[in-house]
Amino acid sequence: MKGLKFYALALSAGMLMSSCGGNLNNTGKGSLIGAGGGAALGTLIGTLAANKKGKGAGIGAAVGVAVGTGVGALIGKKMDKAKAAAQQVENAQVESVTDSNGLEAVKVTFDSGILFTTGSATLSSAATSSLAKFASTVLNVNKDMDVAIKGYTDNQGWKNSTAAESSQKNVVLSQQRAGAVSNFLISCGVSSSQIASVEGLGEADPVADNSTTAGQEQNRRVEVYLYASKQMIEEAQAASK
Repeated sequence: MKGLKFYALALSAGMLMSSCGGNLNNTGKGSLIGAGGGAALGTLIGTLAANKKGKGAGIGAAVGVAVGTGVGALIGKKMDKAKAAAQQVENAQVESVTDSNGLEAVKVTFDSGILFTTGSATLSSAATSSLAKFASTVLNVNKDMDVAIKGYTDNQGWKNSTAAESSQKNVVLSQQRAGAVSNFLISCGVSSSQIASVEGLGEADPVADNSTTAGQEQNRRVEVYLYASKQMIEEAQAASK
């Protein structure tokens, strides 16, 4: 059985790698993932993809069923549109990631240096402008997508605090910042039920070298993920039959 799973995974990985050289959009990638195999293979690929740091790790509760070709294509097409809209938002860095079900999702990163002043969780005027546009042009027109918000800091210490105390203070600050973004989006008309999770992860999962000023700036960030809700997946499954 282990050998069979390894063979299936290797075969599917080969299919994905052979296609990565081309400029596949989310629709195409969704179809490819869906065509990669049955329920076991689809779940396996989704789990492995979701466990990769910075690639939608932990986003979306696994539905426990195979992602068919039609489902992947339908959801990928919607994600393409959401990604394109997010790319028009000032100060937003946008990329495609994979959720816990192996489906395409959209990751939008906002630099904390733009959102907040040092040590603060109060949104700047530039931040509110960008987030208001993000709410109106992306989230409010994709209400069938769930949203996860994650806040992060660099690993710099706090004055008169031990390393452990600083680490905990960074977790609290990152939670406050993620909460500030969530609250502002809700004030812009985003449904609170659409925001599935709001987390502060402090120094965890750095995306750059914390020993440099430039790296620290990249690590101080808030990430907003758009991914297929259970309802969206079920509707796509019904439409693809």
